[in-house]
Amino acid sequence: MFGKKYGRKYLAGIVAGALFSSLLLSGCSDEETSKKVEKNLDNVNKTGMPIVKEKVEIDAFGAKFFASQDWDDLMLWNKYEEMTNIDVNWETVQIQSLEEKRNLMLASGDYPDMIFAAAFSRSDIAKYGKQGVFLPLNDLIDEYAPNLKKLMEKYPVIEQGITMADGNIYSLPAFYDPEFIGLSTGTSWIKSEWLDKLGLEEPKTLDEFYNVLKAFKEQDPNGNGKADEIPWGGGYGIDPLINELGGAFGINSRGTSNKHIDLDIETDEVRFEPTSDDYKELLQYLNKLYKDGLINQDIFTTEPHEFNAAAGSGNYGVLSSIDPKTLLGLDGYVGIPVLAGEDGKQLLTGVGSRLGNIGMFVMTDKNENPAATLRWMDHFYGDEGSKMFFMGFEGVTFEEKDGEFVYTEEITNNPDGLNLDQAISKYLTWPGGYYPGFVQKKYFQGAEAKDAQTANSEKALPHTLSQDKIWPAFNFTIEEQDQISTMSTDIDTFVEESTAAFITGDKSFSEWDQYVETLEKMGLKDYLKIYQAAYERYKEQK
Repeated sequence: MFGKKYGRKYLAGIVAGALFSSLLLSGCSDEETSKKVEKNLDNVNKTGMPIVKEKVEIDAFGAKFFASQDWDDLMLWNKYEEMTNIDVNWETVQIQSLEEKRNLMLASGDYPDMIFAAAFSRSDIAKYGKQGVFLPLNDLIDEYAPNLKKLMEKYPVIEQGITMADGNIYSLPAFYDPEFIGLSTGTSWIKSEWLDKLGLEEPKTLDEFYNVLKAFKEQDPNGNGKADEIPWGGGYGIDPLINELGGAFGINSRGTSNKHIDLDIETDEVRFEPTSDDYKELLQYLNKLYKDGLINQDIFTTEPHEFNAAAGSGNYGVLSSIDPKTLLGLDGYVGIPVLAGEDGKQLLTGVGSRLGNIGMFVMTDKNENPAATLRWMDHFYGDEGSKMFFMGFEGVTFEEKDGEFVYTEEITNNPDGLNLDQAISKYLTWPGGYYPGFVQKKYFQGAEAKDAQTANSEKALPHTLSQDKIWPAFNFTIEEQDQISTMSTDIDTFVEESTAAFITGDKSFSEWDQYVETLEKMGLKDYLKIYQAAYERYKEQK
């Protein structure tokens, strides 16, 4: 399956799988682990290219967006092989089948030297790290990952987020440059010509926002004589709207990376937001908007593609999405101000950590060249590697104009009618969003880097939760993960269903106490204890 080394290694099937499982339970000693990560160091150049003196082969598994891509014959990897002297034998799977393929591969024991863009969950990282399948990278990072180490020193959230509860780092993440504000900072988009036509100012408070939406619904701003305007629309469920308004009600005081969890400032303890008075008041406000027809009434059922098709008509006054010009071809939308609540709270808190999925790269105990492999990956956390990964190769996929890097005409106006993702995928692997590495604005060509999104983000930034206040997603011990997994699905499902019911009016707010009691019976107290323990570990890392 994986190149020459492992093709017939596990022909024994079930017997070998059982043996493999029993071996995993014993784990690896520190001495064994040390020997694994110190293999073939004499062949590695610590700096510069090539990475290794004598050519090596590495077997790898990766997730790809386009089925047609052959990673063994792709310009990105072919050129990188020439640079590094490392030949990677790729086994790939489409993103849609990733989870099943990845899990079967690990369960069988027939896995490769490294696994790239496979989006491992935190629980899997902790589990396979403890079992010795994934190598600890702490010491290797110090010696062979200067680009990542530099980022970790500048942005401590990286190390905090990728360090498991046992103190080891087993995986490497996608990390989004905090200076690239268009990726996470910004508000919904409002149709400015409707404001002008009705003689309205941009809303700055919750009350003003309600009044603007009411005017959009009742005063025919599109001028067609029909009541077909939809004041506020969202096609990705209710969460974007909750995140938009949460700061005005004191929700998400530490960002959104830990679902439903933030900090009670007075007690320095974690709290479960959906049982708080703040959350209740937020739902009451959204219920008022929904009841008065100021939110699209199918928000809980519409699919994104269906919503986008409807929103393309231009009949939505406010849209919760990326720039409508880029997404829908609609002109005239600008970012709304960050709204202030009744008590003056004016903070955009619906933002996550710049640390993306932390399970995008792992090395396994099969790897005979761990230091070289880590240097291979570390290049993509540096400037040159980031440029190569996202922009490709000068004269082929990009050119430099006025000090900026832009894709060539073949990519942006493909003669065969391919869209940008399809055209660039002939050379690169980033379409689909599955990758480890460092994402910077100057090498990223998506909607989040456009001028309109930048203007929206800059407008919101003074009233946006600062990065030093935002928690990364917490890591749990294996025991904690086992406990929380059994509770979180039921708790999250009940909260989601109840949130929808309160907003639509299917559930009365007179039932709020009963709703809270139900959550408590579902084990909310123990759930919060686990998060509190994770929070305490996080504080110790700072």
